[in-house]
Amino acid sequence: MSDFSNNSKSDLRTQIREHLKNISLAVRTVESMDLCARLEPQLRSAHTILFYAPLADELDVWPLLEKLLKASAVCALPAFEEATRFYSARRVKNLETDIFTGKFGVSEPLENCEAIPLDRFDLVLVPGVAFDLAGNRLGRGKGFYDRILAHASGIKCGIGYNFQVLESIPTEAHDARVDFIFTPSRGIRCAKR
Repeated sequence: MSDFSNNSKSDLRTQIREHLKNISLAVRTVESMDLCARLEPQLRSAHTILFYAPLADELDVWPLLEKLLKASAVCALPAFEEATRFYSARRVKNLETDIFTGKFGVSEPLENCEAIPLDRFDLVLVPGVAFDLAGNRLGRGKGFYDRILAHASGIKCGIGYNFQVLESIPTEAHDARVDFIFTPSRGIRCAKR
């Protein structure tokens, strides 16, 4: 278990971001491969999966997305809707032609990609700054994923490095929870409330 102080969400975000900055590309690559190998068997039973586009400091799940697209799984990514200031989900069939750099510098599906209602997913992969053993998630602070998770069906699976899993993190009533957490070295079933 990591020994980050968790006095406030802001302090915890700062501490973990500093740690993330020190991860080399080589370590990120190896840990991402380990994560994908651990996660892949879990994805086989899911038909409709909401992935995320990893940022430079997040574990890379893109190889799994590529693999599942070749296997004809229904895969989607969050797509920012300017009119609502909310993320929806759009199906991705081809990573070469269906993706652009979106609102916050994150890869998103093009507007002409098929929309998939958030309540139609079997599995949702969720990035985060930190997670705790009860399934609480600390995001980047804008609440976008909390709103996605509030409407998404299926199993919610947090993705992070081992040090991003803490015994507990500060939470608020609107914070969404995950059912499982996967790291490069383990899978955790979160405790029920």
